[in-house]
This record gives sequence, C-alpha cells and structure tokens, in this order.
Amino acid sequence: MASAGRIEKFPVAELAGLRTELLQSGMDSWQAAELVTTFLSGRGYGADPAMVREAVVRLEANACTPECMQRELERVAYVM
Repeated sequence: MASAGRIEKFPVAELAGLRTELLQSGMDSWQAAELVTTFLSGRGYGADPAMVREAVVRLEANACTPECMQRELERVAYVM
C-alpha cells in the first residue's frame, strides 16, 4: 500500500527483533498481526488488519529474512 520510496527502510536489527519475537513467542496469527501492526504504528504507519494477517502467514511460512520482512511491511503499510 505504501508507494515506492514512501516507507522507510527499517533497521535490520529492528526487523530481526520483530522476526525473533514472531517466531519464538508462540502467538497465534491474530496476535502476531497485532504485534506487526503495533510495530508499524510505533513508526508512524497504519495497516489494514486483514492484509497484516496475510503478511504474517507469509512471514511465518517462509521464515523470512530481514529483506523479505521489509518487502512484506512495505506491502501492508501506509503513511498516516
């Protein structure tokens, strides 16, 4: 949803922390989507909850790298 160049490139350390939390927390997809939404909102972005849930499923299924996570976040985030 964010247009090219309008979403920041998140630091790898932040993406790695988010990834670790998603993989090790034992959250269900709804809770994981809330975590991702909170991550984005804390950085000034909004996101459609349904799109975030779909992104979380892709993140979990692929055990995404930080680059993959960046792409998924760009796909669901919009500037508030």
